[in-house]
Amino acid sequence: MRTRRLGDSDLEVSEISLGSWLTYSGGVDRDTTEACTKAAFDAGITFFDTANVYGRGAAEEAWGEILSRYPRDSYVLATKVYFPMSDTDRGLSAQQIHKQIDASLARLRTDHVDLYQCHRYDERTPLEETMQALTEVVRAGKARYLGFSEWTAEQIDAALAIPGVEKFVSSQPQYSLLWPRIEDNGVLEICKRNGISQIVWSPLAQGVLTGKYEPGRPPPDGTRAASEEMGGFIAGFFRDDVLEAVQRLKPIAEDAGVTMSQLALAWILREDDVASAIIGASRPEQVHENPAASGVELSADTLAAIDEALAGIALDFPT
Repeated sequence: MRTRRLGDSDLEVSEISLGSWLTYSGGVDRDTTEACTKAAFDAGITFFDTANVYGRGAAEEAWGEILSRYPRDSYVLATKVYFPMSDTDRGLSAQQIHKQIDASLARLRTDHVDLYQCHRYDERTPLEETMQALTEVVRAGKARYLGFSEWTAEQIDAALAIPGVEKFVSSQPQYSLLWPRIEDNGVLEICKRNGISQIVWSPLAQGVLTGKYEPGRPPPDGTRAASEEMGGFIAGFFRDDVLEAVQRLKPIAEDAGVTMSQLALAWILREDDVASAIIGASRPEQVHENPAASGVELSADTLAAIDEALAGIALDFPT
């Protein structure tokens, strides 16, 4: 497993990281959560990403128990704040940031997180108030560095212009072969100029880029798409033209000597400013397959073939 520097910080993060959005917040049981976490360490994954809202604290509690058995300096831990934890607790006000960081640290059983991220932008709170509160969190030693998720280029620029506050070192956007938006919406450009790395979520497009979903056929038994009502992010990828395009990637992956998942992750990691790609896993064997993408260099011919296979695919749904 290779590592990369996270922006202008001194954090080294594994190129593949483990997330907990749809799994350890209640999607899998306690023993499976522990098995997947152990598999991550075994595979060289040292970067773990969660959020207070995942299972309303359940994901943080699970990892708080499990990760407490590992030396604190053997992994990089990130969490987030913004989404509702109750009817009244939400957003990025100073009050909420201070309240939620303390609650997250208690659940995670640690005195600090390495990365504290704004889960979204808060239109209802002055940006100066948010940045000052985050700065206080860092200077109190409760977080080492700051990041954000799904901010626009304009919002990032405004935050960077505020004097006397801690600067962001990471951006967490959705980014994949099927969702390359940060390449042309200004986010990647402004981040490159300001020492901000990308930590990518949904690099496998909710599992669609594994090739397991075929056009005109119901989702296979045991998959997330088969086990729940089709909705949210995954529904946006379930169009026949998209699924047909993904099937065209299979011979490209075979020619490159990698699995479909490894192809999609290697494509993400071709971008130097991507520090890590977050994967999810509901079984330990899934954890072991994906880290093999670290270090895979896709040839120019392979990249051209990918572009041709996906030509004309355009997606548009909320993130």
